[in-house]
Amino acid sequence: MSKKMSNTKKMLVEVARELFAQQGKREVTMNDIAEACKKGRRTLYTYFNNKEEIYKAVIDRELETVFERLIKVSMDDKEPDIKLTNHIITHLDAIKDVVTRNGSLRADFFHDIYEVERTRRKIDMKEIALLKKILSDGVEKKIFKRMNLDLSSMIIFYAIKGLEVPYIRQNISDSFEKNKNSIVEFVFQGIKRPKI
Repeated sequence: MSKKMSNTKKMLVEVARELFAQQGKREVTMNDIAEACKKGRRTLYTYFNNKEEIYKAVIDRELETVFERLIKVSMDDKEPDIKLTNHIITHLDAIKDVVTRNGSLRADFFHDIYEVERTRRKIDMKEIALLKKILSDGVEKKIFKRMNLDLSSMIIFYAIKGLEVPYIRQNISDSFEKNKNSIVEFVFQGIKRPKI
């Protein structure tokens, strides 16, 4: 979402998110959102043509919060291997936090996974660029092996992304919590230079 978004539009998106989280997307109407915002339907339709546009804006905002957390990790003054570890853990925790925070919307995220994926592409590309920078720094500092940075950053990204659904559904969250370092080490075995 644009940083120049008006306060009214931000408020509409947040109120819609709360309603979707409480009741689920299917149960919420444009009228419900307008009433909850204490704004007329005209104001709502000034910013959004329909409920799908509001839903997409909610997803965009939630994904932006994930990316903002990853940006903070990438700006840390840490060695690339530590930064990559923190990136992987932050990614999974941030995605889980967003889905958990959204209650009934959680089911919609899984049901509308293709819509979420379409909305997510732009953020995914930005995250791959963050990973590429971490890998590049690691290669330069001789922490990681020389590698095809484009391919390696994509592989790591999609490996992390593949863990999201089981992690969110808590099929692996307990074991992930206990074995975070083992999972991260598994990623590193392919890229980390052996100590001499």
